[in-house]
Amino acid sequence: PLSGLHIAQLIKEAGFPAGVVNVIPGYGPTAGGAIVRHPGIDKVAFTGSTEVGKLIQAQAAPTLKRVTLELGGKSPNIILKDADIAQAVEIAHFGLFFNMGQCCCAGSRVMVEESIYDEFVERSVERAKKRVVGDPFKGNTEQGPQIDEEQMGKILGYVGSGQSEGANLLTGGKRHGDTGYFIEPTIFSDVTDEMKICQEEIFGPVLSIQKFSTIDEAVARANKNSYGLAAAVHTRDIGKAVQVSNALRAGTVWINCYNVLGNQAPFGGYKMSGIGREGGEYGLENYTEVKTVITAIPQKNS
Repeated sequence: PLSGLHIAQLIKEAGFPAGVVNVIPGYGPTAGGAIVRHPGIDKVAFTGSTEVGKLIQAQAAPTLKRVTLELGGKSPNIILKDADIAQAVEIAHFGLFFNMGQCCCAGSRVMVEESIYDEFVERSVERAKKRVVGDPFKGNTEQGPQIDEEQMGKILGYVGSGQSEGANLLTGGKRHGDTGYFIEPTIFSDVTDEMKICQEEIFGPVLSIQKFSTIDEAVARANKNSYGLAAAVHTRDIGKAVQVSNALRAGTVWINCYNVLGNQAPFGGYKMSGIGREGGEYGLENYTEVKTVITAIPQKNS
């Protein structure tokens, strides 16, 4: 909230006319609900959970206002056997643990071709163990706390679920320290598709690593999920990269990278990951209306 209020102050200092940008502090059910239901507001954009996105769409229905939603994800990160393993490990590490895993497009489901699976898992665990968790204001810190105690509890609940359903906890899985809402970088192997940690958005520093045999299998399993916000593929073969990126049902697919974003590129999800796009020409279209004007001409001029 403080960031939003500070931006509002900067907007005022920059000389924007009054009313062009309005910041309304408040909670979702009250301030947010009033915005969604108000008949004088034509368009609502929301970034957050799929659960809340459904509520917003339902509450906006009586006024038929336009709604765009950028919601949750369970993004698959596919590592083919010809990939640069060292690079793929580091990118996959960043793709999930960035911002403590609190990222809508976090690559929380890493799928590795079976011939390099063991090596990839071993290197990933080594990297996670080196991750520096602590005070986010210190220069060497890589991972700070989760947003609040409730979210920390949810994440640890998912860790318990993974263990009870048979996934192999390789590192982490516990609260880090006894002060603040810190969680150890956590990695599971031997994760199957039906497990909760593979199906549901955790929104925390918990990485699931799976094994696959063929590209077709990987794509089919990656697409067999209710989300479709983002995905990635790592390979040295451009033909395979194009094949996989075309087949994945996700709004953004990265090739040999992750979390690379630009305002000129549309961003948004398939399926339960949302409606509409942010960024690029597609993003602007959400804020425009098409009008047709037909004029009768009494006399022909040609």
